[in-house]
Amino acid sequence: MHSKQVRRRRAVLVALVAVSLILLTAYFGESPSSPLHSVQRGIVEVLSPVQEGASKVLSPVRDVAGWFSDTFKAKAQRDQLQKEVATLRSQLTVAQQKAIDDAQLRQEVGLDNSTGIASYQPVGAHVIGRDPTLWYATIQVDKGSSDGVHVDDPVLGDGALVGKVSTVASNVSVVTLLSDHSFAVAAEVQDASGDAGVLVPAVGNPNQLLLQYLPKPAPGQGPRVGQQVVTTGYKSGPLTSLYPPGIPIGQVSNADQNDLLNNGQVQVRPDADLRHLGAVQILTRTPAGSQLAQVPGG
Repeated sequence: MHSKQVRRRRAVLVALVAVSLILLTAYFGESPSSPLHSVQRGIVEVLSPVQEGASKVLSPVRDVAGWFSDTFKAKAQRDQLQKEVATLRSQLTVAQQKAIDDAQLRQEVGLDNSTGIASYQPVGAHVIGRDPTLWYATIQVDKGSSDGVHVDDPVLGDGALVGKVSTVASNVSVVTLLSDHSFAVAAEVQDASGDAGVLVPAVGNPNQLLLQYLPKPAPGQGPRVGQQVVTTGYKSGPLTSLYPPGIPIGQVSNADQNDLLNNGQVQVRPDADLRHLGAVQILTRTPAGSQLAQVPGG
């Protein structure tokens, strides 16, 4: 019984193939006015409106699917570009800082490099908690004393300074961000003069910083919009700055001459997105014979 069904199926298949070959031979051998061509044109005319209607109905679906696909691709490209920008900004800052240091210290020998960022050990950490207020002044991270983290260790995110460790437990730490009202750090503008001051959060605006106590510039001189602001870093006898020199903090966003002359300050926009930090780096080290110093309130 089974063999008969198999033979029957094979016979039907052979017959269908033979009919197909005959139709193809007749179709290509006949003129455009032949019956087969007429049948084809009739089928096309009947199905064309159906195909057009289906195309119009499905067009929004295809458009939506294409929009989602393009959106996902754009987001992935955006994230990749943001990482590349952060990396390039950090590399540029280091290069600019080295150029400034070389120009200012070219005649010096036997320089003390113990405060440089190379003397720190970075510890990667994930953000596991955030300040519930709108000021997002602190975050919690999943690294603590068991990982070598200490109070006052500098914390970086997006390739820039975002704050410092303020509380340490065995496996978790609290980081006070730049936007906290108590935060202050010695910083300088990366230009030929290297004007230095104290960077603090702007009152009432957690997205803005102020670089204060800048020297009065000569006419036409002083910080300009777009210039990078970095940590100063210093070592004086047993006193060592909390932060190594040359860490990017932000860029000058407003350099009003009147504000600079009368108040000695410019506005700075943070390089890092403090509200959306997902991962950070904690710069850890064990100072040997040095006392860490900080500006008042920092």
